Amino acid sequence: MKIAVIGGTGPQGKGLAQRFALTGVDVVVGSRDGARAEIIAADLSEPLTAKAGKISGMDNLSAVRAADEIVILAVPYGGHDATIDGIREGLSGKILVDIVVPLAEDNPKKVVMPTEGSATEAAQVKLGDHIPVVGALHNVSASVLADLQAEINCDILVCGNDLEAKKKVMALISKLGVTCYNCGLAESARCIEALTPILIRLNISKATPFKHGGVKVWAE
Repeated sequence: MKIAVIGGTGPQGKGLAQRFALTGVDVVVGSRDGARAEIIAADLSEPLTAKAGKISGMDNLSAVRAADEIVILAVPYGGHDATIDGIREGLSGKILVDIVVPLAEDNPKKVVMPTEGSATEAAQVKLGDHIPVVGALHNVSASVLADLQAEINCDILVCGNDLEAKKKVMALISKLGVTCYNCGLAESARCIEALTPILIRLNISKATPFKHGGVKVWAE
């Protein structure tokens, strides 16, 4: 299996690329600058074992085209729409996993939802129904992802309008040793994405005893 991580040179993208590679998945790191992506990919590959999947680097559109089916979008919200426009032609027949949260530029403890309701829904509207968009991985700390010796300390809430696409994405993410929950249609992203600034607020608060908390679903 080969996936693409667009924005794979950023904090979340780097952690996801390494963690998926450790499960044996080949990962193409995408960036606007293909040469930079190649350098980052080499750096990310260095600490991994020979049994890990291969991490390579390409420009964004080439990375999307190289993916077998699943493309993860992990760019800052300010580049969300422009990046989708730039990779649209390579997404035919593929699934876009949108992990972007619309945080306010001047305040990461606040979301500024687009008119569509969420970043996930905005991506689906831009791409049309023929390209399934799945929202996932919104609430995982980049610091947690970067610590390859630690388990991911939260569950993964997944949403989207295409059930089969969600099942495929959940099967992929489950390789990371986490529990995934199907949280319904894309409109559920309005709630899921909005949890992130709450977590950020808690994680930076001096009143809480933790720094990288996440979301766990507990059953009685």
